[in-house]
Amino acid sequence: MANDDVSPPAHVSTDLRGRSSPFHDLLGFRMTEWRAGHCVIECEIGDRHMNRNNAVHGGVLMALLDEAAAAAGVWSAGNVARRSVTVDLTTSFVGRAGAGRLTATGTMIGHGRQIFFCRSEVRDAAGALVAAASSTHRWRTERAPPV
Repeated sequence: MANDDVSPPAHVSTDLRGRSSPFHDLLGFRMTEWRAGHCVIECEIGDRHMNRNNAVHGGVLMALLDEAAAAAGVWSAGNVARRSVTVDLTTSFVGRAGAGRLTATGTMIGHGRQIFFCRSEVRDAAGALVAAASSTHRWRTERAPPV
């Protein structure tokens, strides 16, 4: 298994144009592709990602599915990515994942004025499907922080 240091390597990032996610960085997520309606995120699995049965914890898989899908919908041609909140994430766990690299791919499949819909999947290093999801997200508007 990979080194289980709590701090991620300096190169690990899910930076969405200046808006990095400390939670996803802690898990070791690394965005490798990002364009309109599409995102790919990778994660090298280590001991910290495992459950009691020595398989990747379902929460890690759901975080990968959610982040890949949401990032696919917030891409913009400008210097600042849009923001979103997940409204619904329906997940199917279809395989067991162990040590090695997991790759999550998110695709936006449609949208309205305020919401967008995505599909995402996680595959292991051999290309086997581990988990799949469909999700609904709402684009956020910037508001002043509460007083």
